Amino acid sequence: MIIAPIFYIFTHLFLPISPVTAIVPIAKTNASDSLVKYVYLTFDDGPLFGTSNCIDICTNQKMPVTFFEVGRHQAMSAKSKALYTRILQNESLFVIANHSYTHANSKYKYFYRHPASAFNDFMKSQSSLQVKNNIIRLPGNSAWNTTVLKKASGLVKPVVHKLDSAGFNIIGWDVEWGFDKNRNPKEMPQEVVNLMDSAFTHNHNATKNHLVLLMHDHMFRNPADSAKLVSFIALLKSNPHYQFRKITQYPGLINGGR
Repeated sequence: MIIAPIFYIFTHLFLPISPVTAIVPIAKTNASDSLVKYVYLTFDDGPLFGTSNCIDICTNQKMPVTFFEVGRHQAMSAKSKALYTRILQNESLFVIANHSYTHANSKYKYFYRHPASAFNDFMKSQSSLQVKNNIIRLPGNSAWNTTVLKKASGLVKPVVHKLDSAGFNIIGWDVEWGFDKNRNPKEMPQEVVNLMDSAFTHNHNATKNHLVLLMHDHMFRNPADSAKLVSFIALLKSNPHYQFRKITQYPGLINGGR
């Protein structure tokens, strides 16, 4: 007998009984399918110090992830370009998506108050990174734009409208693994798992039963913090109801994410 956590809901299907046919048992996969929670692990701002560790760990753990890359960071050195190439060459596990060219130079209000130049910034990154999909994440802002999700603050709506008109999806996040003033992970792995479980339980995600987690490459640049990422992935894998996907598999993407 499988005892599910209290926040899961079983759907009971009743089949009619005929005089010559017994009740057909429901396959176990039907019950388990109703409990599936889809998790999308995403790393922002690379290639940076820490990107190599993220690549190594996720490769070793066979964990599908999405790297939202910054065009300027990719172009700044041969080492950055090599990291980008490592991600690009592992298409079975990894996806590269557009996180702007300049990351708004960290001047977000100015960036979004000039939507035409912001749009051009994303287009420059799309070209320089040779991104193969139509998925963007805004720097410093969790906005959503798919066929079914339309969520954006007043500040970013003008550029979101321009990107939408050009056929782009915009992906935000549901839970963030934050970092402290030293740019190290703020929470311990179990705390992040608890946040994710709570988001699923209370349906605080943009799409029900789908959760996008935001992390940053630089959080895992040293061995101690890299070990936290390994522990975190192990905790996620211990949940039999979690399935892991790349962001190109998120439901409702415009043009299927291509």
